[in-house]
Amino acid sequence: MTKKILITGGAGYVGHVLAPQLLNAGYDVLVYDMLFFENNLKAHPNLEIIQADIRDTDRFGKACEGVDTVLHLACISNDPSFELDKDLSESINYTCFEPMVIAAKKAGVKRFVYCSSSSVYGVSDKPNVTEDHPLVPLTLYNKFKGLCEPLLFKHMSDDFICVTIRPATVCGYSPKTRLDLSVNILTNHAVNNRKILVFGGEQLRPNLHIQDMADLYELLIEAPSEFIQGETFNAGYQNMSILDIAKAVKKVVEEEIPGKSIEIEVSESNDLRSYHINSEKINKKIGFIPKYSVEDAVRGLCKAFSAGNLPDSMNADKYSNVRVLKNKAVA
Repeated sequence: MTKKILITGGAGYVGHVLAPQLLNAGYDVLVYDMLFFENNLKAHPNLEIIQADIRDTDRFGKACEGVDTVLHLACISNDPSFELDKDLSESINYTCFEPMVIAAKKAGVKRFVYCSSSSVYGVSDKPNVTEDHPLVPLTLYNKFKGLCEPLLFKHMSDDFICVTIRPATVCGYSPKTRLDLSVNILTNHAVNNRKILVFGGEQLRPNLHIQDMADLYELLIEAPSEFIQGETFNAGYQNMSILDIAKAVKKVVEEEIPGKSIEIEVSESNDLRSYHINSEKINKKIGFIPKYSVEDAVRGLCKAFSAGNLPDSMNADKYSNVRVLKNKAVA
């Protein structure tokens, strides 16, 4: 029997890679999304898109009927976007979360995968931050991401498998590319301005290619329940300083799109987030090994720029979550 997968926020940056991948793998896919952002998902006989709000618990519960696994990606997804309207962001990222979990379980969903964030660790000078490291969130976005985790595990049972992942910052090309994420921002500037502005530079950031992110979600759908039940997993690949990311971007862009040498300009930053995550646990438990590097992400973005797939990338609002939400006047 074909498994049915519900992806909240499935029309977002990651969803635009993940949903087609799951469809190609033979799953039925239900995307549950408010469609704040441009939807470029192609029609498919096994794809259903419901334009709806995760805060509408009754509607969400009905959508979960017949669903095997919920992949919960939907959220107001970065600090600037969260700060636009804190009450709105809290209602989407936190208040509705436990009612969603209860509704999914009641509807017969067998597995619930929650996408938290590695940013819940805030600042840490530990050489390797593992899953048992204290959560020291610096922002409300980080705080509410972390607060949802125990709410999920309250409801796990033998017939309701619950797992949380804390992914690193995702990078790379998607049919719905975000250019407000560190690697993607620097690549955009390198390609179009031949200049990269680095704020701070010494802060460490864990990174994960968008294809590895999609592969991990597919793995979590099929992983034996005894390996993931009640678990929290870091999911990252390369831990790099912002300055080292900039140097990698410079090298790849100069190779892929030759032209004037790319300048790196460093200035001060008030963004203190710095942490170095350890992802050994997920490798040992379910065999997840990332395959794609930051350099691969930059190379893919360069190909997309060269093919004309990212038009007006320096100005168009659609590449920035905070600009889209400002224009939509979301409530």
